[in-house]
Amino acid sequence: MNFIKKVVEGNADESVHIQFQKFSKGIFKNRALIRVKKSKNKYTINTGPEFANELVRVVAEKLGGVKTKITGAIISTTDLKNELNFKEVKQFQGVKRYLIDFEMSGNEILDLLEKFPKNFFALSLTANENNVLKIKPKAPKSGKPGKGDEEPKADFCKFVTTDTEIARSLIFEKSDFKEAKTKHTFIIEKIEIPETIKDSKDFALVRENSLRIGKIIRHSEIDGVKEEKEFAFRA
Repeated sequence: MNFIKKVVEGNADESVHIQFQKFSKGIFKNRALIRVKKSKNKYTINTGPEFANELVRVVAEKLGGVKTKITGAIISTTDLKNELNFKEVKQFQGVKRYLIDFEMSGNEILDLLEKFPKNFFALSLTANENNVLKIKPKAPKSGKPGKGDEEPKADFCKFVTTDTEIARSLIFEKSDFKEAKTKHTFIIEKIEIPETIKDSKDFALVRENSLRIGKIIRHSEIDGVKEEKEFAFRA
């Protein structure tokens, strides 16, 4: 289940918290973009970077113990040199980009996702001809408030699949559709700092452990029908 659906269903967990760690108070437009087209029994899913780790997990679960060629990058602020195999590492302003280009099993990828949930897995991989994932091998943009109403494209991740449940998890307003688009406005109204770290001078610790409270406005257009819904969240 993706993090937006978890918020909608009131099931915010640690994975949802990680999604909002980078946000300050404010209004953040055009987030978590999704575009899905259905052709016969196949879905072409394009999304923003927020769904990268979740999509990698989906394909890795389908692979299981089977190995496949993995390309792309794992983005991290920590040193992973002793934790994974990589072709090359590039660094900019403290952010490391470990370039990946070798075979791994789905289970090996799942182990990395579990061990480093805060890292960004910009990986491209194929489980089979019915599940092909391509992600841009770069870091996503920081969580700054949106400027103007210019809408970015949902083109960071592309997933072609025949798995109906995945498509319905992303577009949950209607079970059967031909084309759907959604975008979200994140409104962070309050940041709740835990009592145990209120006096801490470690600003990174405070930022990562504080809860964001506010609402998400979901703007959808499904087969030409537009709809807008609002969901409160605390994560």
